[in-house]
Amino acid sequence: MCAGVGVHSGSHVRLALTPAPVNSGITFFRSDVRDVDNSIRAHADSVGATRNATTLCNSYGVEVSTVEHLMSACVGLGIHNLNVEVEGPEIPILDGSSAPFVQVLMNAGVKAQSAPQRVVRILEPIEVRMGAKSAALLPADGFDGLDLDVTIRFADRAIGVQRRRVRLTPDSFLTEIADARTFGFLSDVERLRAAGLGRGASMENAVVVDGGRIVNPEGLRFEDEFVRHKLLDAIGDLSLVGAPICGRFVADQPGHALNARLVRALLDTPEAWRWENEAAEPVRAAPMPMAAAVG
Repeated sequence: MCAGVGVHSGSHVRLALTPAPVNSGITFFRSDVRDVDNSIRAHADSVGATRNATTLCNSYGVEVSTVEHLMSACVGLGIHNLNVEVEGPEIPILDGSSAPFVQVLMNAGVKAQSAPQRVVRILEPIEVRMGAKSAALLPADGFDGLDLDVTIRFADRAIGVQRRRVRLTPDSFLTEIADARTFGFLSDVERLRAAGLGRGASMENAVVVDGGRIVNPEGLRFEDEFVRHKLLDAIGDLSLVGAPICGRFVADQPGHALNARLVRALLDTPEAWRWENEAAEPVRAAPMPMAAAVG
């Protein structure tokens, strides 16, 4: 079991992670919804709202939001088949990073499954833009996996311009990305809450920036924690392609809406990619028993 507050809804949420069969992917189940189909597939076809978080929904309007940090943890650990039972409208934010989800999954253990994992290999460039923001998926360049290169630009001097490139492996995810927390600006709090967002946000689950300074007394976990978190979000959002990606992700000022648009553009351009079997790495499902408690 895993429990905590939803960063936007402010709701107290519980979730349970259990194994799923080979090739079933990751599926969310709203355990507090019983009168209609409560299953929501973790796929681009299920993406709904993308303001400040990624929300998935099914054809009955059943939703689960802020899925990106858990999805990122699954990608980072190579977990492809998982059932997520959610008692509430949102995945708990915990400390604002993927690290608590990694801890839960690793404590529970993973099971190697017999079928090889299919991957999406990028063959031709796909690019999307939203104003000055851009994101692209390109053919792999010397690395047979997901190679991420992200730049962010903020006027506030506490962030400024940051760039980081990471070739994604379980080790690089754990050491460079998993601990990076979500962030926000103190000046945005009233506006977000008026829009029904950020009701569960605090310095316990986010880095707070105000006028060129970090408000959190503990400071940052990394000097460039902000761009690292954008990498974390992108990994979770890109997973909604439905399989691991072999290619390069290059983005300037990415966000959930831009990431979702890129995934949709890729799936709508079948000549730009192909399915491949990654026979050397068996599919993994997590966890073996119920996940340990956290939060």
